[in-house]
Amino acid sequence: MTNICRKLIAAVLLLQTAGSVSLYAESTDSLFYRMDEIEVTASRIKTALPDAVRITNVMTVDEIASYPVQSVNDILKYAAGVDVRQRGPMGAQTDVGVRGGNFEQVAILLDGINICDPQTGHNSFDFPVDMSDIDHIEVLEGPAGRAYGSSSLMGAINIVTKTAARSSASAHAEGGSYGYAAGGANATAVSGKWNNMLSVGYGRSDGYSRNKQGGLNADFEYKKSFYKGSYTDDNLRINWHAGVSVKDWGSNTFYSAKYDDQFEHTLKTYTAIQAESKIGGLHIHPSIWWNHNQDRFELIRGSETLVPFNYHRSDVTGAALNSWFDWKLGRTATGLELKNENLVSGNLGEPLDNPIHIKGTERDYIYGLNRTNLSVILEHNVTIGKFAMSAGAVGVRNTWNGRDFSIYPGVDMSYRLTNRLKAFATYNTSLRLPSITELYYSVGGYKADKHLKPEKLTSYDIGLRYTDYDGIQASASLFYNHGADMIDWIMDITLPQEERHWESVNFTQVNSWGTELKASFDFETLIPSQHLLRSADIAYSYISQDKVDVEGIQSRSTLEYLKHKTVAGVRFGICSNLTLGINCRYQDRAGSYTGTDGLVYDYEPYFLTDARLQWEKHNLTVFIEGNNLTNKSYIDYGCVPQPGIWAIAGFSVSL
Repeated sequence: MTNICRKLIAAVLLLQTAGSVSLYAESTDSLFYRMDEIEVTASRIKTALPDAVRITNVMTVDEIASYPVQSVNDILKYAAGVDVRQRGPMGAQTDVGVRGGNFEQVAILLDGINICDPQTGHNSFDFPVDMSDIDHIEVLEGPAGRAYGSSSLMGAINIVTKTAARSSASAHAEGGSYGYAAGGANATAVSGKWNNMLSVGYGRSDGYSRNKQGGLNADFEYKKSFYKGSYTDDNLRINWHAGVSVKDWGSNTFYSAKYDDQFEHTLKTYTAIQAESKIGGLHIHPSIWWNHNQDRFELIRGSETLVPFNYHRSDVTGAALNSWFDWKLGRTATGLELKNENLVSGNLGEPLDNPIHIKGTERDYIYGLNRTNLSVILEHNVTIGKFAMSAGAVGVRNTWNGRDFSIYPGVDMSYRLTNRLKAFATYNTSLRLPSITELYYSVGGYKADKHLKPEKLTSYDIGLRYTDYDGIQASASLFYNHGADMIDWIMDITLPQEERHWESVNFTQVNSWGTELKASFDFETLIPSQHLLRSADIAYSYISQDKVDVEGIQSRSTLEYLKHKTVAGVRFGICSNLTLGINCRYQDRAGSYTGTDGLVYDYEPYFLTDARLQWEKHNLTVFIEGNNLTNKSYIDYGCVPQPGIWAIAGFSVSL
């Protein structure tokens, strides 16, 4: 190992930072072999992870299986640069941001298809996939317009599902605290060039809190199903999927501290088909998709006597054609994407000429909004010796704002200092259109502005990444974001309480800078003579914004961000079949919230410990896990206290 590598690792250890979220379930050699196989989309061209110019954090299936989690939302808690603001456990509802951004500023994708809801980002994590369906999760931090479109202002999270190599079947069931019970099953049929997979899942809980009348107000129930198929031959690969997610949950005081018995119902369906083919030296990747979303929000659960329910329905259809080819000066990619967002609602949008009946009710959708977005992408990739670069731009035109075609450029560069150490630098720009809620939600203490401007971001990123086959990985990065016309909901708390309201505004400029340090260690490779300590990881992120304290103004998102976050994990091999994983998190959030008593409180930092004890033999896995083992009282969002100790036990079996 060179001196510079030793210094990097020593510095990371000294600062007690680091480690990409990873608790290895296999040896480092097998882990690196798998990493070589994984293709990521940090640019317009899929690239093997070790060769990617831009750094992408990947959470593999083995890592996911070792965490004490039961939802995608919970997995992301262990990514240092990701802000997971829970309003309820087990993925009941979670707002997820990246690098100080809010839940509206991150593109959420399923197998590379954008599934963001134009109504609101609150429910973006209603995935139709079961945990056992996931192959890996890609987290790309920073603007990603060239790869994932205009919704990826602060980053992107891509959930990639499995493609089985053989026919198989599996089932799992678990239960635990607060009446929690869940289960699921999947089956895969592989025959020659064809591959088909079907999964189903169900879960429910009584919840951990009650309303003032003693009734359930944090309960939830979900049902999901997902089908994925593919056909592959020497010249063509076609993938298609269809999924449905139905969820009901008590919304506690999620949206208003004045009402403690809110409720929400969502129905989401996802369909898509993608293909990859080669015509001569030209690689072509077309795709089409349709996402359908329905939402019913009840400010007072089960009763419209005082406040009518809010009904919304959105349909997002899209088509894209990507292509790339190699020539003497490198690899050039082009892309064209057309996406239409259509929403009808009981209270969001412009008045409809012809109201649409809301099925199962006596009411109509009387408002709506339709907007179409066109994106054109040009990108070039080149490698010269140890230097690699990916540069390009995305051009965007949307019918909603009537603005001219806008261009957002970016460039990613890396240089291999040694075979194990890589330096990288990036410059990227992007934009985000306001959600329809930000434009039109003007009820119940909220006042929206339908003339909001799109958000714009310019980001700079530099860093080092060290990778070897001796059991150590580490990275250090520094970033700076310049945001213009950033959208936020703010409240003037200098006004009398009865006059206060939340107002959507373009919060001028918000500049931030931060650093992220990671390290992970496979002790079975580092110290092969012992098998007790298998792996350990630690990661730290720090963010500072220049508008943390604005006198008299309370922020919902822009000025609320994780200033400090540390995640750490260690995995022990108790015996040949029994493992113990312990994970810890420390979070310190900037910002404040208004409690149910009308007073303003600062967010308090907290430290949590989770653990999972797992026994595996042949095709059977049995586990017991606990979250928040120290029974810490804490708040992630607003005035919604999170649960104390939550214990779960379960099993899975595969054939």
